[in-house]
Amino acid sequence: MFPTPSQVLRQREGLLADTPFPLLVHALMVEERTCTLELKVRQREKRILFEDGSPVACQSNLLHETLGKYLVEKGRLTEADYQKSLAESVSTGMQMGGLLVQKGLISPFDLYKQLQANLAHKLLDCFRWVDAKYRLIADAETPDASVRTNPAQLILTGVEGVMPFDAVATHFTFTDERRFGQMPGVESGPKLSSKDARLLQQLRQRPTFNELQERTGFDTETVLRRLYALCLLGVAGFVEDADAKAAELSARAAPVPVAPPPSPPVAPEPVAARGTPFSDEDVAARDALVTAFLAHRSKDPFALLEVSEDVQPLPLRRAFLAWAERYSPLRFQTPELKEKAEALLAASAKAYGVLSDAEQNLLWRKRRAAHREKERATTGRPSTAEQFRIRTDLLDATTQFDEARRRLAAKHYAGAFEYFEYACDIEPKPLHHAWRAWARYLMKPEAHGRLALQELQEVVRQEPGLEDGWGFLGEVAQGEGQWALAEDSFRKAFKLNPKNRRYVELIQEIARRR
Repeated sequence: MFPTPSQVLRQREGLLADTPFPLLVHALMVEERTCTLELKVRQREKRILFEDGSPVACQSNLLHETLGKYLVEKGRLTEADYQKSLAESVSTGMQMGGLLVQKGLISPFDLYKQLQANLAHKLLDCFRWVDAKYRLIADAETPDASVRTNPAQLILTGVEGVMPFDAVATHFTFTDERRFGQMPGVESGPKLSSKDARLLQQLRQRPTFNELQERTGFDTETVLRRLYALCLLGVAGFVEDADAKAAELSARAAPVPVAPPPSPPVAPEPVAARGTPFSDEDVAARDALVTAFLAHRSKDPFALLEVSEDVQPLPLRRAFLAWAERYSPLRFQTPELKEKAEALLAASAKAYGVLSDAEQNLLWRKRRAAHREKERATTGRPSTAEQFRIRTDLLDATTQFDEARRRLAAKHYAGAFEYFEYACDIEPKPLHHAWRAWARYLMKPEAHGRLALQELQEVVRQEPGLEDGWGFLGEVAQGEGQWALAEDSFRKAFKLNPKNRRYVELIQEIARRR
């Protein structure tokens, strides 16, 4: 059904049109690879860092995917605060997240949640990049923050809701006679929606695709998307594959010895509560834990344990014990917080081991000296030109969209279409797609009328409250002689914006023609 993970990763570079993004993510997850996945398509670029098979960071040249812009879009940060923080971040070199926490604009715990959501947002966008080039790079940089995404959940969400349906149908083919079933031995997997669970339940009956569609009541696209994701993740598959795996698991199973009947349980004596109470509800302790967790990857062993380079063995041991006590996993009960405390304990133990070894200690001191020398060679703060370059390296959909509208107003239709295409590439909003379809129509009305009509109908289906979409649909339908569709579109546009009397004039004109 799908190539094996080793076959997928055998080729270090290629096209997502041949090797879809979900197959790459799944292969890296199964092989537990630590590497960088680079994606490029036209102007857009992304570098996804994988650690032990899980995405932990994503560098993007799209402005709206930066943390600050993402927080503004989600209403967690005002535009004014974003601009001030951005200028300060550029001038000081401080990371935006840490700066926002320092200024009190967001708490460390909320920052972690938003970093997770922002990473997921950037990764899900990659499912749309079906025409991108990819390259696997063995070296993986250390991410600035400790954020991790569940790759199985990412695949399920991306295939079901983001990946273009044409790509799903192209890469998931089978005959009408093939039957599907649940794969045995799958103990854990991604969280399933109600539709996923309903489809998975019907797979117990081992249906064909048409039978599965009939029994669930879902349309073809819904069933195909979910079946693609579940089969890729090994939760579902062809019945012959399921039977073969069941036989393999049965052959591996060892006979289970019969245990003697258990003795009657003895009621334990009540024990008085003692020890340090859990700190999950202590906001200060929780924020301190998350702050340390987000920053620990970017620190060397000296900075992590907060010791000097000439630290002696006894003070080093005390610093390590103090760190272990401060962020002890025993202080937290919530799995999410406990997991972070365990990661910090492991990192501090590793740092203590490194600094306790004379050769490793010397190596880290040399690295620090080289870093200080490199900093002295630099001029300090970036110049105005450098700051401008940093900001304009990011692709901004609004800038491309405004330039496209300027060209459209000048009746430079081909140039306008090109810039609307850039805006759609960077940020595929219905508004951008609507204007792109309108520019396409104006460029060649006699050749592009039908295609523009289809694009605009899809836009208003996705965004029924988009006035521009209905207005352009009316204009194109009128040009194509579809008077009923044109009148209906203008009426809906007028309902969304009663102040625009031009829609009334257009409706009256259509009535006279009809």
